[in-house]
Amino acid sequence: MNQQDWLLMHRAAGGDEGAVAELYDRFGSLVYKVARQLLPTRDEAEDAVQEIFIRLWQTADRYDPRRAKLVTWVMLIARRHLIDRLRRNAVRGKTSTLGADGTKTDPKDRPDRSPQEDERNSRLLQRIAELPELQRVVIERAYLHGFTLREVSVQLEAPLGTVKSALSRGLARLRERAKADWAV
Repeated sequence: MNQQDWLLMHRAAGGDEGAVAELYDRFGSLVYKVARQLLPTRDEAEDAVQEIFIRLWQTADRYDPRRAKLVTWVMLIARRHLIDRLRRNAVRGKTSTLGADGTKTDPKDRPDRSPQEDERNSRLLQRIAELPELQRVVIERAYLHGFTLREVSVQLEAPLGTVKSALSRGLARLRERAKADWAV
């Protein structure tokens, strides 16, 4: 149990702005990186990060260092928030936006999207497709479709432990392949 993390969250729960700032200093760039990978624009990612840190502050009293490391807890809150946001956007039909001339535009045609992002995302989807079937399906459903692991377990009629293991092995393979891609 990390006593410093518990004290930090205890201070944040008490309304200590310095503690919230310290949380942001430690985890802000990591949360932004994940938000930027999942959300279509920088503005949405920045808004999401702000909302995530508000949620962290509001739920700081629930942090239990015996159950998870602080980084794990922060990323769990972030992931849940981002999935909720993606689901809300899907329900609202935000798959297209209005251009300056009032016509609908496809998010793939965004001016703030770089060719490197498109290439990276394409490569990632290709790597996911190369995974063994169970690992591929679990990652697609959990990360691309926003289902919880429990929901994936029910959908696949597989034990939750099997789903968690498949996710862990699949993510490890993706990390290995990403390192190999970057080394080239």
